[in-house]
Amino acid sequence: MEAGVAHRERVSGLPPDEWLLEQGLEPARLGLRNQSDFAISLDSPEVAGSDAAELRPDAEDDDAAFEVAEERPGWKGYVEWEDHPDKKEKAKRRFARFKFPPPPEFQLGPVPATNPVLEGVRWKLWHKSIGGALTDVPEESWRRVLEEKHPDMLHLLQFPYNGEPPKSLLVKETVTPNELHFVRNHGGIPDIDGQAFDLRLDGLVNKPQKLTLADLQNEALFPRVSKLVTIQCSGTRRLEQINEFAGEGDEMINAPWAEGAIGTATWTGVSLKKVVKHCGGLKGGAKHLELYGAETYFKGGECMNYVVSVPWSKVKAGEVLLAWEMNGKPLPKIHGFPLRAVVAGYIGARSVKWLYRVKAIENTSRAPVQSREYLYFQQQYGKHNQLPQLGIQIQEMPVSSAIMTPWNKEVVVHNGHIAVTGWAYSGGGRWPERVEVSADGGRVWYGVPVESMSAKHKFAWRTWTASVPCDHEGWAELVVRCWDNSLNTQPMEVRHSWNWGLHVTSSCHRVKVYSVNASRPATRKRLQEFEDHKVGFLPITRPTEFAYQTPEEYDEAWSKMQPRDVDD
Repeated sequence: MEAGVAHRERVSGLPPDEWLLEQGLEPARLGLRNQSDFAISLDSPEVAGSDAAELRPDAEDDDAAFEVAEERPGWKGYVEWEDHPDKKEKAKRRFARFKFPPPPEFQLGPVPATNPVLEGVRWKLWHKSIGGALTDVPEESWRRVLEEKHPDMLHLLQFPYNGEPPKSLLVKETVTPNELHFVRNHGGIPDIDGQAFDLRLDGLVNKPQKLTLADLQNEALFPRVSKLVTIQCSGTRRLEQINEFAGEGDEMINAPWAEGAIGTATWTGVSLKKVVKHCGGLKGGAKHLELYGAETYFKGGECMNYVVSVPWSKVKAGEVLLAWEMNGKPLPKIHGFPLRAVVAGYIGARSVKWLYRVKAIENTSRAPVQSREYLYFQQQYGKHNQLPQLGIQIQEMPVSSAIMTPWNKEVVVHNGHIAVTGWAYSGGGRWPERVEVSADGGRVWYGVPVESMSAKHKFAWRTWTASVPCDHEGWAELVVRCWDNSLNTQPMEVRHSWNWGLHVTSSCHRVKVYSVNASRPATRKRLQEFEDHKVGFLPITRPTEFAYQTPEEYDEAWSKMQPRDVDD
């Protein structure tokens, strides 16, 4: 047998993708390596077989009389769950009749190169399995996205819609245009008629009542307030954490947010503090206010409305706004029309859209979004041991910043300075006081001039531009960090802020670029040669297609140098 044939036969038994598995390039397909004395299933991970819901073989008969109807005239897409435990139970039983495909794997596998990046198949199927008023919600919501958002939006999740603007547009203006403001929805987009709307205030208030939109807009009852507020999703820059270590894959799908899950707008409405006062104030030890959103939310096979809470101390400080305008225009439906909460300095999840109820309560809400999600775990907690009470409920956002240009792994040709742009933000009523940029991975820092930063505001970001010295060439790492007015700053590495829920990527933002300093004579000469030969410089990994030195020039160079090796 020939040697080549024998070699091929010896290796033919290996799977063709063995190397990919060995090197961790397809970790979603890796099995479990058990080195303990505990007997555990070693089955390979489940892979989605279809995008359809399957009726379970042991499914109970459906209750044909149970119909999820529109709740109120003029409130399309709204179903009230919190007032009807019996309805919740019937929906839970209907939901349990089906087996749904597993969520998409984009942490241990490649992120799809599509826009939308992820479809949200399971959430669509969940709505359709309940049926009735929820059947068309996914399609109606997507139509609303196409109507109200900028055509260049990056659609990270089609349903429930999660989208951010491209970097090239995010900091083009200090106040984010409505169509470019990021969206992080937790359900469908209700279509509520402003004339049919009312806000219910109940619980531990002295005078429970309902207020129409006209009531709230009546300046004889409530002083009108406008505030410039930055809203930031706790998942901003999540992709950096995913690239470091995979983390929790929630039912909701923790979208692979980049640096654009942040936006700044002028919100107009009334202070929730004034509305509570109009209701006679709080009673009976009330210390928190539950905020109810009209969308349908799913958790653990149950249907519910979107509910979170904020402490009364936050409301009393005048930092919770009930808004009906965004940048001088009526709220877009995708952003919560007719009414939404704007909780200044808190994570975006507390700024409830399609707000229809405010309930005064004694303790923090036990609703799942507040008590079981948006939790910041210590790094040793994960799938093997996590419990919701072990995580910190995320409220105020820490100081953070990000580079918008250049982009990661770009080739930057410059004259000794690299132009860098970005944003900086700190939550809780703190603001960016100083922004610093480094071109050498964080050893030497250069302060961004004050005149190159947008104006200070208590609850808003600052956009900035900088010209950063960079004499060195080859791969360089740009880093940004922010100091707020309390002198809080950012962890240096993403590893330091990584957590199982992949929330709050507050570490210094790092962007690797290939530095080409055209102020250096040798570099300028080489760049001119590329132009003269009409050969592109990119990609940098491609061998140069022309001879940049003759044999004679090579010999002449060596004649002026010491030899490679020496005799003694």
